[in-house]
Amino acid sequence: MADLKGLVRGRDILRPFGQLDVLALYAIVSSELEAFLGDREISSRIWLKERTLLKRGSQLPPLNVKEMAGDVTFDLLQVRAKMGLSEARANLSSTEQKIWSYFPPRKLCDYFYATNHEGQGKEIDRIFYDIDRPKDMPHEKAREITHLFLQEVMADDQFQRFVQGRPFVAWTGSSFHIYLFLKKKQKHSFYVDEIQYTEKAPEKGFTAKWLEAVRTRTEIKLTAGHEKKPGIITIDPSQTPSGKLARSPLGSLHMSNHETVDGVSLPVEIDRLQDKGLTQSLREYAPERVLDELSRFSKILALAETQ
Repeated sequence: MADLKGLVRGRDILRPFGQLDVLALYAIVSSELEAFLGDREISSRIWLKERTLLKRGSQLPPLNVKEMAGDVTFDLLQVRAKMGLSEARANLSSTEQKIWSYFPPRKLCDYFYATNHEGQGKEIDRIFYDIDRPKDMPHEKAREITHLFLQEVMADDQFQRFVQGRPFVAWTGSSFHIYLFLKKKQKHSFYVDEIQYTEKAPEKGFTAKWLEAVRTRTEIKLTAGHEKKPGIITIDPSQTPSGKLARSPLGSLHMSNHETVDGVSLPVEIDRLQDKGLTQSLREYAPERVLDELSRFSKILALAETQ
């Protein structure tokens, strides 16, 4: 993939041949995501004018990160700028056709993956939290909650027996994601009993315990679970189970609509979460700058415990 990065250097990475195409960016960052994603199925969300369209391995032939990193070429990008899929199909490999279907040219697309693989009720090897920030709330409040929540997680000796290594944090382009890596795979029931949060049983499990501890340390309004409420940060673990999706922790564009990129996902050093003003610096990243600093972000990814 170093060759592709060199070939597109100096070009607009989202328009390498004049036409909008996210594939060059996603192919380059995929080479740094192979250890983190492993064989987890890749998904995409395609932004159309009036709706979004989800492509995923439970409905289509599965796509993996090695294919993204190894099968996207400079020639393929040139073809995509000139032709549609139906016109080019005869000269494409089956993998190239599959990649094209997931990430069509001339469309903005998010880069997602199946957090604990596709399929329902499977074992899990990582826990995933979305620190969901309402649009009307300052980004820095999400940083504060992420920092406080992680402090509670890391200080919980009872929970630490289930995990290995340090937690991993990613900036989504708008807020933060937290990953906790399990020492051994756990049944789906572990998520239900210990991680899932429901208002019917608000005292149940680790998430509830950490939520209550954080509430005593901040005046920011927060809750947990999947339901989003105006003016309240939501600590949401609901994308943890198999069959659920997470945003790629590196290089995924974040969109406000089908025409507008308003951020890009990045791995974040945990120690930086205590820095006031962190979110302002993260919001300044454009895709080209991400590629310029790719080696630094790769080192942060390498610190994550992968399964």
